[in-house]
Amino acid sequence: MDTSSQDTTGLPGAASGAHGAGDLAGPLSELARNLQNEEDFESTLATMVHAALELIPGAAHASISVARARRTIECHAPSSPLPATVDRLQEEHREGPCLDAAYAEKVVRVPDFGHERRWPSFAPAALEAGARSMLCFQLYTNGDDLGALNIYGAAAEAFTADSEEAGLLVAAHAAVAFADAQQIAHLTEALATRDLIGQAKGVLMERYKITAQQAFLLLSTASSRANLKLRDVAEQLTTTGTLPTTQG
Repeated sequence: MDTSSQDTTGLPGAASGAHGAGDLAGPLSELARNLQNEEDFESTLATMVHAALELIPGAAHASISVARARRTIECHAPSSPLPATVDRLQEEHREGPCLDAAYAEKVVRVPDFGHERRWPSFAPAALEAGARSMLCFQLYTNGDDLGALNIYGAAAEAFTADSEEAGLLVAAHAAVAFADAQQIAHLTEALATRDLIGQAKGVLMERYKITAQQAFLLLSTASSRANLKLRDVAEQLTTTGTLPTTQG
């Protein structure tokens, strides 16, 4: 989702650009209220990114990254194509702030990609793609999984101590909202899965004149034999009217 064209009037100070770290109390309170009002996961992440661009001095691009098992990276709510490109390069080169330092550090600062030596393969590729400087704020770690707020500068040395301090404050709010949004997303998915399995059971009960327990057993058996998740078996049945065939 591209947040660069979003209306900026919802955040105090939007017309005057990013804030210094000393006058963020009002904007952060507004951010907290905005995050509470979001109704889905991606909208919550887009609000975080929009706030980071408004409140962190030097921020030109931003995104939320989710690294899985230190191997793959999902880019959420990028404000421009650059963050998604940088995340793809980290995945391709198997190195970079979200696959390395961000697991151990709350903040990873890249003053100048042209002089970056921590990631000898990734850094030149990121520079060629248009990345000049970067701040990466850890939102959470869970084993080998990580969530991070990434901020990119339009030039080298774009960020100051105020940028880092403001970013830490924004990231603290974002981390809480991210956790809440994940819980809501998981709950929504669980409820949708329950409803889908219920529909599939209903199809089998009507078709074969069997009980709900017998229908669930049929779904479970099909899931095991086809080596598919129960939800996927239920989805196939409700959309095509057939159960998956057994894998050979």
